[in-house]
Amino acid sequence: MRNGHLDPIDRAIVASLQRGVPLVERPFAELAATLETTEATVVARLARLIAAGVVGRFAPMLDAEKLGGATCLCAMAVPCDRFEDVARFFEQLPEVAHNYEREHWFNMWFVLAVERREGLLDAIARIERETGLEVLALPKLEEYRLELTLPL
Repeated sequence: MRNGHLDPIDRAIVASLQRGVPLVERPFAELAATLETTEATVVARLARLIAAGVVGRFAPMLDAEKLGGATCLCAMAVPCDRFEDVARFFEQLPEVAHNYEREHWFNMWFVLAVERREGLLDAIARIERETGLEVLALPKLEEYRLELTLPL
């Protein structure tokens, strides 16, 4: 990566990762073979892309419900002067998968992910108790699968 531009190998790595990582013993070695480079090169380039913020998140996507847990999209109306404090509170909660700000009355949105379905209501109650703010829970009614890959 030079001057914010990806070279062909970086582009190929990012494009490949958008489609998923092969479930094999050495996935980066397999990717390296298709790119005619080494496993060490792929790992080093991926680390550099993550450090530079080109790859924002690199982690498995697990289906909490299939594992016996539950997830729920939630929203809160957080006063502007408390927004950063509430966001820092969320950083301490393992149940909060991620949170983000939106320009709306409900300005803080987050996803709860819990190990057991009954833990969802407990997590919501704790957040309401600790923040003094009401949580709007928006449980998933139906799941849609979209495969999004961005052209590079």
